[in-house]
Amino acid sequence: MTETPTQPLSWKLVVDSADPHAQAGFWAEALGYVVEDNSPLVEQLLAAGAVPEAITTRAHGRRAWLDLAAARHPDDPYDEVSGTGQGRRLLFQRVPEPKTVKNRIHIDVHSAPGRRDAEEERLTALGARALRTYDEQGGSWVVMTDPEGNEFCLN
Repeated sequence: MTETPTQPLSWKLVVDSADPHAQAGFWAEALGYVVEDNSPLVEQLLAAGAVPEAITTRAHGRRAWLDLAAARHPDDPYDEVSGTGQGRRLLFQRVPEPKTVKNRIHIDVHSAPGRRDAEEERLTALGARALRTYDEQGGSWVVMTDPEGNEFCLN
């Protein structure tokens, strides 16, 4: 019996957020990603009366879903109808409660050799905050937070 080759699983990282559009904008800038453009689908559904205006907003200069926003890698494929990324993607969903404890999962951002300090300055200018620096035998990194307090490491 021959086995059928399995396709790699696709995935996205979903992050709870108070302001999904601001978070998508921050992470798109931080990682060199693009904010997904869902406006053609949103506009189509609004025009057809399939969704109420109340679940949409204007963000990044276009119509968008009120409670969802995503940043995707610019080189990865995406659905041209919905704008949804089909590769490396961060999806931010609005939740009512604030962040209260340390993340159980976090993103490591890798800077080019010798560029960590410059990247720390750039990310700080975008709204991140440096918490502490670690220098250990295995490496050196800065623990930072995004504008909503989610921890990430800058290597």
